[in-house]
Amino acid sequence: MGQRHSRLQPGDLIEIDRGHHQHWALYLGDGYVINVRPRGKGIAVWQDAEGSRKVQKQLLKEVVKKDEWRVNNDSDQDHTPLPAEEIIRRAEWWINKVVLYGVLGRKCERFVKKLRYGDQVRHLLAARCSPRGWDTYNFLCKFTFCPCFSLPPIKK
Repeated sequence: MGQRHSRLQPGDLIEIDRGHHQHWALYLGDGYVINVRPRGKGIAVWQDAEGSRKVQKQLLKEVVKKDEWRVNNDSDQDHTPLPAEEIIRRAEWWINKVVLYGVLGRKCERFVKKLRYGDQVRHLLAARCSPRGWDTYNFLCKFTFCPCFSLPPIKK
């Protein structure tokens, strides 16, 4: 799975294999990524009863640790990424913010894909996360962390 020697570009999606789940981050450049993490140090995702997470900027090597990882921009086949400068601007807006976060539904993946693809991601994730379609997806967005409707607007 690892692509440690691949040439990372700002805005690339990083998929990290944690064994029991996949964690996602977005590459910012200069060795840094943005990702959604438990708020307390040493707190595992399933131990945080408050259901909130902090968006953090960290070195990729600190996030990955010894886990396998890869660049996963596979959704580029169906969706056009925003310009790299816009992806980074949107990502930086989130740094150090605390967000609500349900334990189900690929939230860190949704978060970084929303940063990379903008509004196109609604269609991508609705089909992937909700076999029943929009009704179920919209219901889940109301009750779990879903950045689909809360990112800062694109500067024109």
